[in-house]
Amino acid sequence: MSLVGLLITILILGLIFAVIWWGINTIALPAPFKTVAVGIFVIIVVIVLVGLLAGNVSIPLLKLT
Repeated sequence: MSLVGLLITILILGLIFAVIWWGINTIALPAPFKTVAVGIFVIIVVIVLVGLLAGNVSIPLLKLT
């Protein structure tokens, strides 16, 4: 993957993650469920971004080259 393709992929994933983050904060969840949802979301985001930057994650829908 080229550097420009990687940058575009990270920007698209950032927009998707921002919408999911907004959704989690908008929904009125009780305190323990919201904390668990945020924790799981953060773990998923970190795993995806580290895997993407390491080259271990392939996202066929965002195939730009």
